[in-house]
Amino acid sequence: MQHAEHQVLERAREQFWATGYAGTRMDDIAQATGLGKGSLYGAFGDKSKLFHRVFGDWCTAVVEVAEGRLTGGDDSKALARLSEYVHLMAENTASDAERRGCFLAKGAAELSQLDPKVAERSTETMTALLALLRKEISAAQRHGDIDDAADPEGLAALLLTVVRGVEAVGKAGLDPQTLRNIADTALAVLPKGRNRP
Repeated sequence: MQHAEHQVLERAREQFWATGYAGTRMDDIAQATGLGKGSLYGAFGDKSKLFHRVFGDWCTAVVEVAEGRLTGGDDSKALARLSEYVHLMAENTASDAERRGCFLAKGAAELSQLDPKVAERSTETMTALLALLRKEISAAQRHGDIDDAADPEGLAALLLTVVRGVEAVGKAGLDPQTLRNIADTALAVLPKGRNRP
């Protein structure tokens, strides 16, 4: 049952992602999932509740990916982890040939002003990403790869803005190499510490 539920939620998310919240009807989700509307309502509630579920699941996954990439000790790998994460985000956008963008960004752009739950979940997700970046920057500072006089909060905010901004400009049509260059430039401007030439 859990596998089947996961598939239904995945297909519902894909429908919301393709047509947006306002452009998606429960009939569309029923067709995409192969379930009747009565079954959908019984299992997940109305369209709003279903969207909150798939949006929340996606936000959780975004943070889990970041945690998997940005967790480690105070060693020489902290800066490498930061670099790999920023490059991964740029590469994900560069390979998005359909220009779908991120489901988090799409949902937040459409609904944050109208739906307090979406606004709150978006803020929680960005706050969690900011904390993970700040922690990894602090680890790189302790190791001497980033200047320990620099403000880790400010640098984390810069990298978060770059990562999320790359997604936006990629969706708008900037070419993949430009997106990769943006990631390279953002990492290059991190102030060098004593151990980084």
